[in-house]
Amino acid sequence: MSSKERPTLGGTRIKTRKRNIAAPLDTASFADAIVQIYLEHGGDLELIAKDIDAADLDFSRYGETFFEVVYTGGRIQLGSTKPEEGESQPYSILNCEASREKILPHVLYIQKIIRRRPFMIKSLENVMQRQLQSLELYEQADRLKLAIFTALTFTQKLSGLPPENIFSVLLKDSLVAKGTVLGFITDCFKEYLVENSFDDLVALLKRAKIEDRLLEFFPMQKRTMEAFSEHFSKAGLAPLVEYNRKKVFDVKLKELKTHLTDQISENADMGELIESVKLRCKEASLPDVDVVRTVWEALMDAIQWSGKNQQQNINLALRQVKTWGTLLGSFTVTGKLELELIYTIQTYCYEDAKLMKLFPEIIRALYDQDVLAEDTVLLWFRKGSNPKGRQTFVKGLEPFVKWLEEAEEED
Repeated sequence: MSSKERPTLGGTRIKTRKRNIAAPLDTASFADAIVQIYLEHGGDLELIAKDIDAADLDFSRYGETFFEVVYTGGRIQLGSTKPEEGESQPYSILNCEASREKILPHVLYIQKIIRRRPFMIKSLENVMQRQLQSLELYEQADRLKLAIFTALTFTQKLSGLPPENIFSVLLKDSLVAKGTVLGFITDCFKEYLVENSFDDLVALLKRAKIEDRLLEFFPMQKRTMEAFSEHFSKAGLAPLVEYNRKKVFDVKLKELKTHLTDQISENADMGELIESVKLRCKEASLPDVDVVRTVWEALMDAIQWSGKNQQQNINLALRQVKTWGTLLGSFTVTGKLELELIYTIQTYCYEDAKLMKLFPEIIRALYDQDVLAEDTVLLWFRKGSNPKGRQTFVKGLEPFVKWLEEAEEED
């Protein structure tokens, strides 16, 4: 190597990676651009949608700002419901009339925007949540607009908008305590039912996971079945009252069944069990017919059934009926309830193959314990209306009925 030559390092030159430099956020410029589109077209949503579609704007970054402009006319002030100072557009949802006819075009407009940019549904969800969390800051007229808008978004089935995330924010204690939420969901439900059936509303409540939590929308001091019934009946939502009543009863009946099954499995004292069940039924105002069905189901659920031994299963069921007949008798205090018990047993035996042949023996056992009266048994035999397995069960009960009729003639 010549003394004048400088040594060099061999190998490949490594290129350094440049950092991605994010452009500074400029929500004000974005909001101004959207406002200008609104103003240029005088609020014509069809023309606005076309310009929005063609606009070279970063909707992925400023999606929430876009929906703030749609809602209020401009960017929303922090901790407020009003647009920030600066240019705004007067064609927003909150600036229009509180009616379905005026708000529906906005929902259809948003639907069109989201179809072209599906990623914006999350931005809409976030803005809707913030608006609903700030309900107490709105006047009643604006809350009604928000209720109509919310109902219409689900009526129009905006793709990807989860009702659970929208309705869950309404269970905020401060909103519930002031009664703000109750008025909002009432208006929302009424609006939703304009174009949808009550079954559709129930389906929406289930998707929102609030079908069992409707009482939680009432202030604590009004969280009773009576207040629920009075409020929604006055609002013209009687089907919702009936639905909730049944849901509450179903929960109470399930709790009663669990209580009975546990107590029977533990061979609890008969008298104490009867009293505790009567107390539960009274406190929950449970219908007598449902109580009779629940007591029977609990008796059967408490049995430790044999897997394969059919005769053992028959013996277990008969022993259970004979042991706890007094419990059944305590709640079948009328002929109508006795007949309901027979129908319940009929259905149970029909649906459980291992008990098909047991029906006549169960009826005879309950008759011997004075749970079922002779007149009730004869009424079921001659005019019973439950078709499930009736022909088979009637034939099986014939010897016992014949004995009853002969005994009746001798008397």
